[in-house]
Amino acid sequence: MKKYHSTILIVDDEANDLVLIEESFRAIGVTDPIHMVSSGQEAISYMMGDGKYSDRSIYAYPTFITIDLKMSGRDGFTVLEHLKKHPAWAIIPTVILTSSQDLDDIKKAYQLGASSYHVKPHLLENLRRQLKVLHDYWMTCEVPEVDSTGHQLPTDGKGKLGERFAQAR
Repeated sequence: MKKYHSTILIVDDEANDLVLIEESFRAIGVTDPIHMVSSGQEAISYMMGDGKYSDRSIYAYPTFITIDLKMSGRDGFTVLEHLKKHPAWAIIPTVILTSSQDLDDIKKAYQLGASSYHVKPHLLENLRRQLKVLHDYWMTCEVPEVDSTGHQLPTDGKGKLGERFAQAR
């Protein structure tokens, strides 16, 4: 069933970019919660519900993630690797939003499970347009339902086309 509300997680180590991305989402009409973290390690802690992120009534499990690749310490690739190691989390639309146009970065991001890869526009209006397209698109997609901790809700695949595939837990 379609989930019409989302929680957006923005992962970027540039404070100005965090503000511009959040303001752009708000400018295009997003009223759902937006949480921002400034490192790959902090993003992983958020996903795991560790430390201050353990209260899911405040830090709801994300249903849409934007990740910058080039961050000090644990970078965007580390976050993608972490998500890939947890197949139940691979359902989260994960959009790379970075300044890197490097072909190797693009290839590696997709290999690690990125849903899409976008270069940050230099103009604020272009950023807003880009985020509107991304948000509108992902909000029309069907995704498996999850509980507040991010675990997928059980389904009964018996007798269905996907029955031959193991269920992610």
